Amino acid sequence: MAISLPNGPRVHASSYDVGLETKERVVGVSEVLAWKNEFKGKHLVLREQSGSDGWHPKSHPNSPIHAQTSICVPRAMRWWEKNITTNMREITSAQDLVDSLLHAGDKLVIVDFYSPGCGGCRALHPKIGQLAESNTNALFLKVNYEELKSMCHSLHIHVLPFFRFYRGAQGRLSSFSCTNATIKKFKDALAKHGADRCSLGPAKGLEESELVSLASNQEIQFSYPLKPSKSNDLVLLSST
Repeated sequence: MAISLPNGPRVHASSYDVGLETKERVVGVSEVLAWKNEFKGKHLVLREQSGSDGWHPKSHPNSPIHAQTSICVPRAMRWWEKNITTNMREITSAQDLVDSLLHAGDKLVIVDFYSPGCGGCRALHPKIGQLAESNTNALFLKVNYEELKSMCHSLHIHVLPFFRFYRGAQGRLSSFSCTNATIKKFKDALAKHGADRCSLGPAKGLEESELVSLASNQEIQFSYPLKPSKSNDLVLLSST
């Protein structure tokens, strides 16, 4: 099932301060799975607090305790790091995404927008890995929505999982959301745009309106790429 993208809470480490002693507790895997099933993969933060100074249990009137409890997910549960093939790569910034598209040449590029807390993304991930393995001429760029939320807002990504297909001078070929149940949509797009071909001109990458949106976003560091002018000279686009 595709999910919309509200601005949900984050997950923090669990700690208890008792006097001068600090104790930490890591939630077990089985307990995490139980909570995850209950909340359908949504982020969860639990805080036990009263007043401005913290939570004071009645059983310890002279030992104030500040408690902040949340889920600490073991690294083994990071599903988005599994089934990664040589032609799959994680995008680290807006600049990285723009440069990767511009330097891809005539290669088919598939941008996969996902979130660690998206159940539909997790269910679809193994199949995307299999398709990437069988289509080695294509480049799969993975974008973690939680890590690059501001960039995703500028690119108008409002539902997950979400995919965009790009190739050479044609730029964006298609964009859509699909889930495990509608994986045929992804396979059809891959079959339609996957055949090798030569483009007349340099790779286009993102739409100019998207570049303007990224450049005007004060929360991210981004420089306009160089673009060929009509006289085949390179000019630096202005963000104004």
